[in-house]
Amino acid sequence: MQISRYSAPEFDPYGEARQTETDDGWRAPVATAPLSSVLALPGSKSLTNRELVLAALADGPSTLRAPLWSRDSELMIEGLRALGTGFERVAGRGGFGDDLRVLPASELLGSTTIDCGLAGTVMRFLPPVAALALGPTTFDGDEGARRRPMAGSVLALQALGVDLDDDGRGALPFTVHGAGRVEGGALEIDASASSQFVSGLLLSAARFERGLDLTHTGDRLPSMPHIEMTIETLRARGVDVQSPEPGRWLVNPGAIRAIDVDIEPDLSNAAPFLVAALVAGGSVTITGWPAETTQVGAQLARLLPLFGARVERDADRLTVHAPTPGDDGGRGILGVELDLSEAGELAPNLVALAALADAPSTILGIGHIRHHETDRLAALAAEINGLGGRVTELDDGLRIEPAPLHGGPWRAYADHRMATSGAIIGLAVPGVIVDDIASTGKTLPQFTALWEQMLA
Repeated sequence: MQISRYSAPEFDPYGEARQTETDDGWRAPVATAPLSSVLALPGSKSLTNRELVLAALADGPSTLRAPLWSRDSELMIEGLRALGTGFERVAGRGGFGDDLRVLPASELLGSTTIDCGLAGTVMRFLPPVAALALGPTTFDGDEGARRRPMAGSVLALQALGVDLDDDGRGALPFTVHGAGRVEGGALEIDASASSQFVSGLLLSAARFERGLDLTHTGDRLPSMPHIEMTIETLRARGVDVQSPEPGRWLVNPGAIRAIDVDIEPDLSNAAPFLVAALVAGGSVTITGWPAETTQVGAQLARLLPLFGARVERDADRLTVHAPTPGDDGGRGILGVELDLSEAGELAPNLVALAALADAPSTILGIGHIRHHETDRLAALAAEINGLGGRVTELDDGLRIEPAPLHGGPWRAYADHRMATSGAIIGLAVPGVIVDDIASTGKTLPQFTALWEQMLA
């Protein structure tokens, strides 16, 4: 069964979103009263795309329950399908679409082209899979994808003996000439630009003939929780993976077990909604919050109290309550000094929150997010300053100082987290118009519907 490329949600669990569209974009709704909202969210993109790869390489069929249906996940499905993996939709019990049964190919075949869109997981997780296929596989994507760093994946596969032709660019487009096998063995890479270089290799490494002994040689390695997530998904499928010392991982060759998996809600996508409680007042509750998880978004329970929020855990729910407003008429949002090196994907929404705080903030450890969907540091500084803010770019982060903001255009740069950051600012600042709210379809197609539900 062919899964169609994402274009729009096939369902709307909250009814039609009450959006205000203008010729220039989406007019972000202003919060007119404190919030009291309880929301459920679709599945984690990071977990869905890891489990899709592992299910495609497994020793039998697997079912993903409550997977994310979004542009990024459907690009992964289409890429794996192009290599011979089969997919069947199965009626799901959740409110965000079907479950998915994954049928591994008896033999992976190339002679195809894979569209990566702007999805880092697709462009970094699938080239090692294509190396295991027979025949050439060409990788390309959106215009912005060609600017994302890929040298870590390219050089790693070439060092493993894979015939990969990138004309020396270290970037898309390139072609992997798969031989149906990868020898594996010892490998050194510099993954300073993205932890996905490590995860992409680890996910396929059990299918390498000698497994993989992978060592990171760079000075820093961002987003370590994402590597921990990869390791946990591998171990759940019976793969022997060890990390004998920081920056080194050993994967023994062997079968990847077929299992059925429940996908957790996307906790990073919870960020704009939980942040909204601090901006608008009141409270926001996210249901289905796991007791234990490797998701980076779980750090919101620790980070938001630093801004003055009160956080409650009750069974499988997490609730964020707004801080007490200040006597001077401020929102009571505190300035912070943060190192977000482990949670860079939360930075755009937290920077938006800091722009509305009553005191200055400095957020560091996020230089690597210059290489995400866009240069997020430059984009955040440009858009907040364009609304009257005072944000200064640093080598490894941003300095945000309080300033009265006014309405105006907010560019999303085809970046879902920039779009949601504009929505956060718009809760408190009338007249913010996000030029491309549809970019949220990358990981959360229901964003505007959920945003309106929260405000209702």
